[in-house]
Order: sequence, then structure tokens, then C-alpha cells
Amino acid sequence: MTATNLERKVQTFMKRHQLLHQNATVVVGVSGGADSIALLHYLVSIKKQWGLQIIAVSVDHGLRGEESRQDVIFVGELCEKWQIPFIAEKVDVKEHKDDEGTQLAARKLRYQVFERVMSQYEANYLALGHHGDDQVETVIMRMVQHSNPALLQGIPVQRTFAKGEIIRPLLACTKDDIYKYCGDYNLPHREDPSNQSLDYTRNYYRLKVLPLLKEKNPSVHRKVQQLTERLTEDESYLLKQARVMVDEIIHFQNSVPAVSFSIPSFLDYPIALQRRALHLILNYLYRKDPLSISAKHEDDFLALLHNEKANAAIDFPHSLKVTKSYQKITLSFGTIVNADSFPEIQEIHIPGENYLVNQATLSASYSVCSVVETKHTIILPLEASIFPLTVRARRPGDRIKLRGLNGSKKVKDIFIDEKIALTKRNNWPLLVAGDGTILWVIGLKKAELNINKQAMNCLLLEYTEPTI
Repeated sequence: MTATNLERKVQTFMKRHQLLHQNATVVVGVSGGADSIALLHYLVSIKKQWGLQIIAVSVDHGLRGEESRQDVIFVGELCEKWQIPFIAEKVDVKEHKDDEGTQLAARKLRYQVFERVMSQYEANYLALGHHGDDQVETVIMRMVQHSNPALLQGIPVQRTFAKGEIIRPLLACTKDDIYKYCGDYNLPHREDPSNQSLDYTRNYYRLKVLPLLKEKNPSVHRKVQQLTERLTEDESYLLKQARVMVDEIIHFQNSVPAVSFSIPSFLDYPIALQRRALHLILNYLYRKDPLSISAKHEDDFLALLHNEKANAAIDFPHSLKVTKSYQKITLSFGTIVNADSFPEIQEIHIPGENYLVNQATLSASYSVCSVVETKHTIILPLEASIFPLTVRARRPGDRIKLRGLNGSKKVKDIFIDEKIALTKRNNWPLLVAGDGTILWVIGLKKAELNINKQAMNCLLLEYTEPTI
């Protein structure tokens, strides 16, 4: 018998994508429908030529009672006739569908079975019967429901799975090609009645939309397959460049699941890489980019980068917060509690080295009053009202009487003027006198003090920032 139309298409497609190698072990997912039966038959037909070991797997999802049980029996009898090892497993979709939905739960459990069988046989490939019409339906559905161009890659021809690869040789064929092949070889198969129900979104596109497209172009499946392959190639390149971008400018915190980056550095890259970098970051934080992330979240994130406010924030699913503080973006879950936050009051010992909880040091020593102060030192008079000296974090309403200013200023406003990030403000050390007067917003601003520069005895405090 001369090669059928399907065989010619599949041979060319497999060669172009290098979907098989000699002496490979191939697990084939077989439901009993025309697609999987045609795939299994084709692989059996080239088994000797390629030196293949073929194992068929059928999964009863328990959703159609006796009917689905008979599907498995049917596949088992066919495999016995063709002398192919056969594995049948039953999974309880109903037990899991409340959490994920019926179709998603069924798919997840089915692929778990496939993975176990591949590991058992140390298989190189899992062959599945998705065809060209499935590809058209998938792309059209995603165009209607999503705006992420990466999703238009559709059903992949091959991808890594378990310790091998999933391959889909029939993506080169239409459903009509498959029915014709089954007819040419008198292959029996079973039909799932639910495939005719418009209750399922995919069936609507299959039964209502796809026929209209084929009226305009009977080869629409080839055009869509070419589109998905080109998009896959483009996306692979862009994702590679986005990974380089992430490696160069994104800072990953080790102690908590959080990342940060400089806004100007991020905006130096093209918008196409910015979007993909965001999803790489989300993959890291969520461990997988969640389905609940939408185009709206992406747009909000990009808008935040251009927000004129010094401090702003947006919320992502599962308590992920994206915070802008001046020219820095931080993504973290909830509020990051600094393990080194200040206690209510930390008393300063004089003289001596005082180790603050933010891992900085505050050295206290006696000195002449004429010493020139720096950003990190302060001279204090030896007055009773100064003692005891303490360090604490800010409190609501805190004010300081600034040097050179005829009046006081809110500590909050000092932080704003100095562009101190919101995440640092609640733990910024303040030096406070015994009477409650704020003497020093350490490293930023000092209070107006009456000091006799000719005096011989003053107190010198020197602040050394953390080295980590």
C-alpha cells in the first residue's frame, strides 16, 4: 500500500523537527479516539524501521462511568492484537476537580500517570495525538481570552517532560486526515459523546468557528502551525535576552522571597524585554507565573515605573506587593519586617562602643568641644538634660529643631526631602536626649544646640554604618 496523505505529512514533519531517534523508547497516550489510535498505529508501522520500543498508556478519568471503562478495555484489546505493552490506570478526577476544575484536574492527573510510566520504562518520548485542528482551536481560544503574545505559541511540537520529551507528530495533520487514515487501514476507534457538547468552550470553537475558517482556507491549520513555530522562535530569543537583563540588573534577596531593581536601569531596556523580565521575576517569586496574573497587572506594573509620585505601590495576587520608592522598585510578599528593627529604646553607654541592632556602631567618647563635625559625628554638651542618651526609631509626630532653621521640622518631612525609602524609615535611628528632645536624625540632620566651642569637655558620638 502506498503511503497515505497522513503518513507523508507526518514523515516530513518528524524529519523537520527531529522528533524521534533510532532505538528510542516511546510511551504513547491512547484514549481510544481516532487521534490516538491513528498515532499508535503509525508508530507501530515504523517500529521495526526505527527500532522503537512502544508502550501504550490509557487513563480512565472516572467521569463517564462504564463508558470510559470500556474505552480502556478497547485500547487494551487493540494493544494485545498489535503486540504492544499496555498500561491502564484509573484516576479520581472528582476528588480534585473542586480545587482546579474538571478539565484541569483531569489533565494534571493524566500527566502524572504519563510521568510515572516514562520513569518506569526510562522512556525517551511521550507521544500524544494532538493534531492541526487542535492547534487552530487553541490559538483562536487564546487570542479571544488572553493578550499575552507568548500564549500564541500554542501547543508545542515538542517540550521537555519527565526525563525525556513530549512529541506531537500529528500537528501536521487535520482531523479529516486522521479519519481518512483510520478508514484506509480499517482502524476501529471510539468517540467521546462529550466532544459534541457546546458546554465546553473548546467544543464551541471546534464545532462553530473552525468550519468557518476552513471555508476560507482549508489549509488554515498549516498557516497557524507556521505562525506558532515562528512565534516560538521569536519568544525563545526574547526570553534569552530577558534573562540576561534580569541577571544584570535585578537584585534577589536571599533571606526573604523579594527582588528589587533600579527603575532607570530597568527602563534602559526595550519594552518587550521589560514585560518578559517581569514574568521571570514572578516565576521566581511565585515559583510559577500564576494564571491569575493578567494584562491589567502587567499594565499597572509598567505604569508604576513611570509614576511621578516618589512613593507608590500596587497589589498583585497572593499578597505580592510591588512598591516604588523614589527610583527603586521592590517586589515582596506583604510587608517585609526588618529583623534588625529597633526596640522601643536602646540606651547609649558612655564612654564606649554601642552596637545597634541594625549592625551599625555608635562610639561615645569625651572630647574638646572644638572638634569639627562630619555627617557621621556629633558634638554634644555635657548637660544634665542630655542624659541618658538613647537611640530609637521614629514615632508619629516626631519633630526636630534643626540647626539654621528658626523652628522645627517633622522627621517625616526630613525623610521625604532626603528621599529615604519607605521601607527604611521606620528603622532609621534617632538620637534622643533624656528630656525627649531629638538631637540627631543620624546621618541626615542635627538639632540646634548651644555649645561653647572654647570648652574643653564635650561628648563626641561617631556613627559607623553597617558593613553589610
